[in-house]
Amino acid sequence: MEPRETYWTFLARLLWPALAGLAGGAAVALLWDRTTLWIVLAIVAAAASLASYLAREGRLHLAEQALELGAKGEGLLSPLAREVLAHLPDPLMLLDSNGRVLFANASMHTVIGVAPEGKHVSLMVRTPSVLEAIEHASETGESRTFEFVSPVPVTRNYEAHTARLSARQPVTMLVLHDLTAIKRTEQMRADFVANASHELRTPLAAVAGFIDTLKGHARDDPKARDRFLDIMSVEAGRMRRLIEDLLSLTRIELNEHVRPSGAVSLESILREAIAALGPLAQIDDISLELSAAPGLPPVAGERDELIQLFQNLIHNAIKYGREHGHVWVTIQPVGPTSGRGAESMLAAIVRDDGEGIAPDAIPRLTERFYRVDVKRSREKGGTGLGLAIVKHIVNRHQGRLTIESRQGEGSTFTVLLPVAAAKTAAIAETAVT
Repeated sequence: MEPRETYWTFLARLLWPALAGLAGGAAVALLWDRTTLWIVLAIVAAAASLASYLAREGRLHLAEQALELGAKGEGLLSPLAREVLAHLPDPLMLLDSNGRVLFANASMHTVIGVAPEGKHVSLMVRTPSVLEAIEHASETGESRTFEFVSPVPVTRNYEAHTARLSARQPVTMLVLHDLTAIKRTEQMRADFVANASHELRTPLAAVAGFIDTLKGHARDDPKARDRFLDIMSVEAGRMRRLIEDLLSLTRIELNEHVRPSGAVSLESILREAIAALGPLAQIDDISLELSAAPGLPPVAGERDELIQLFQNLIHNAIKYGREHGHVWVTIQPVGPTSGRGAESMLAAIVRDDGEGIAPDAIPRLTERFYRVDVKRSREKGGTGLGLAIVKHIVNRHQGRLTIESRQGEGSTFTVLLPVAAAKTAAIAETAVT
């Protein structure tokens, strides 16, 4: 779409025939009267100056119009095409032959952080491989697809595609596809396989070694046999717990995207979890205390999963709390938050008076197989999966998990769960009665 002829250019085009006529008249007047000649020449000079000025203004206006059309991409894209590209989830950018941005969709604005139209691509993209691929596609027309890493503001993995498009003017396209989630998942799977195989290999090797010993010189040694059988029982129990936690975690992950539709009493769930762990707390002389505000509404959730969640948290508080210490469990209402769904929530808080957790370890607590103290965790029968299970159950219930701790002052785990809708709560009460 070429810019239309401007008013100034039109006037300049009309003045040039007039100038030609005046020049012819001046030639005739040369043979007739010198005074008339000078008058005609002055008129010709003024008209020529005016025509030159008007033509220059017209060219400048045309240049400005062309730059504006190029910057907005209006000469390339129809309104429908612009709207379609603007809503693409993948970042997309169109550039002219000089590397200036003609068009960028909303996703590209998010990646770059500013509106890039009219600016040179090197001002927004600092990755050498991307700039080289854009220049190569613009000059040769060859497409390229490659991966690169953007380290700031956070590390992200992208797949980039560059190509030169057939249009009235040369246009180079850059499309990015975010691979960050895929790369992280691949890394998590690799770490999971490595860690799981390592966790199972150790107890299996111990059991196999004791079996060989019992078959050999300890065959007729009753004391050694009893001691080895006790150790084998402990290792077998460790493997059983690990397999159970792995199966539980897999089951929870499969349904993590499905929000539970039931409604349950959070207080009854916590009382059941505390009752189940009471004998374990008594062994270490740890007191369990539950306090709940009166008249609390039910929460949206699945009973068995929530019991598992709070058993894991309370069990951890017992295992890693202070000897002859205390574990406090509190339930209190929380108003609508600014987060997911902005719903009213209930907060279930599990606090202990143990040694606390180092600040650099807190962000990693919900990773699979991560342990702050590996030796102590194994001695206590931990599998390193308890808090990972807690995190995925909280995610499935569209809740939140926060962890606060100071070394020497204990730790506090807070779970926020959405209150059940009125209709769901009424159905649950009817089913109970």
